[in-house]
Amino acid sequence: MKISGKCVKLGDHINTDLIISGKYKYRTQDIRELAKYVFEDLDPKLKDRLYGGSIIVAQKNFGCGSSREQAPRVLKAAGVNAVIAESFARIFFRNAVNVGLPVIVSDKEFIMSVKEDETLSVDLSLGKVYALGSGLEASIKPYPEFMLKIIEAGGIAEYFKAFKRFPWENI
Repeated sequence: MKISGKCVKLGDHINTDLIISGKYKYRTQDIRELAKYVFEDLDPKLKDRLYGGSIIVAQKNFGCGSSREQAPRVLKAAGVNAVIAESFARIFFRNAVNVGLPVIVSDKEFIMSVKEDETLSVDLSLGKVYALGSGLEASIKPYPEFMLKIIEAGGIAEYFKAFKRFPWENI
């Protein structure tokens, strides 16, 4: 499975309240409505750079904070194709996979070297990430087959709707 998008760089400890502020999470469950406010407390103009297909490249501990799955859902609705980081909060990582948002752990050297707005390409099956403008390449841990199936389906709920079972059944 291949994913591409323009690089949007962020720093360490991007928490779920920076992704979508708590003041909006309780007003509506309409993810398209919530996506209008993505990263508002970090940079109100950041959302404009996400639409049209982006890949967020962050540093350590992306998605720390609350365990609500609105954060990865909002990122996906805002046009984020994937998130690459040095590390993720465990619950955010799992929630992201569950909603069909690819999250990729990469090394610090690659993360620090890629440039803002550079086109990135990720091959989840092969375990490779490429920065097309600079020619950088990094190895990443390939997704297990069952997680690829979840991502390809658009999330665990979509997978279950389509196949009437979970991807790890019959393994």
